[in-house]
Formats: sequence, C-alpha cells, structure tokens
Amino acid sequence: MTSADLLTDAFGRISEVVHGAVDGLTEDQLTHRPEPSANSIAWLVWHLTRIQDDHVAQAAGAEQTWPAWAERFGLPFRLGDTGYGHDAEAVAKVRVPADLLLGYHDATCARTVEYVSGIADGDLGRVVDERWDPPVTLGVRLVSVVSDDLQHAGQAAYVRGLLPR
Repeated sequence: MTSADLLTDAFGRISEVVHGAVDGLTEDQLTHRPEPSANSIAWLVWHLTRIQDDHVAQAAGAEQTWPAWAERFGLPFRLGDTGYGHDAEAVAKVRVPADLLLGYHDATCARTVEYVSGIADGDLGRVVDERWDPPVTLGVRLVSVVSDDLQHAGQAAYVRGLLPR
C-alpha cells in the first residue's frame, strides 16, 4: 500500500460516515441540536467539508470547490468561512437539505481523492504552511484534515443516534 492508497482510503471512509449520518434525513433532523449550544448534523458536515475543501485545496495549490456551491447554500457567512470559531447562533444558520449537503461533500471528496491519489511518498515532506512553528508539511496537513473530519463525522453520526424517534 502506498501513501496515496492510504490517503484515498481514509478520505473514502470519511465520506462513508458522512453519508451514514446524513442520508434520508429531513432539514429539521439535520438541524436538530441535543441542546442549544450543541452542533447540528448539518453544521458538522458543512464544517468538516469546508475544512477539507480549504486545507486540501491550499496544499494542492488549487481552487476550492466551495465558491461553486456557496450561493446554493445561501449562508450568511463570508466566502472563506470554514466554521472555525462559530458560536451557537452561527451553527443555527446552517440549514440546508441533505442532497445539497451531500452534493457539496461528494464534490469536495472527489477533488480530494483525485489529488491524494497522485501523491508520492516523497511529497509528504513538502512544507505547505509556514505560518506554524515548525512549518506544516503536506503529510501533517493531510493527517490533520483526516483526524478533524473523522471526529466531526463521528459527532454527526452520534447526533443522528440522538434524534427523537
């Protein structure tokens, strides 16, 4: 197994968890919050997809997928917003149908998989972000995205399990 195979599998698993958390839900179910300060499934999936889109596009030196989707979502956030630091009021504003949420996620995942499937082991040491000490390499950035996305996808699956029956 190569690094590209491993990364392709990892991002595919994120997508499987996302689909399991979102498929078949109504907008009301997607925006359900177990308590007022909790994140909804819709926000969690939007956020994890925005992080993947933003971070992988930056590492790849490519454009993000989001600009082609932002108008359809109609969210009151600036174009570059990824959800980092959102409060409960902002979380409540992410209200979209499942097909739109999954469409954006699938489009982002497809671009991610296209990129990571071409990565060679030697590429992983390339510095992609010098704003940190130590600077962030491609390998560290991709593992960070996988970790963040899997955590949020798991949270979305958990919230789905809490939905009123």
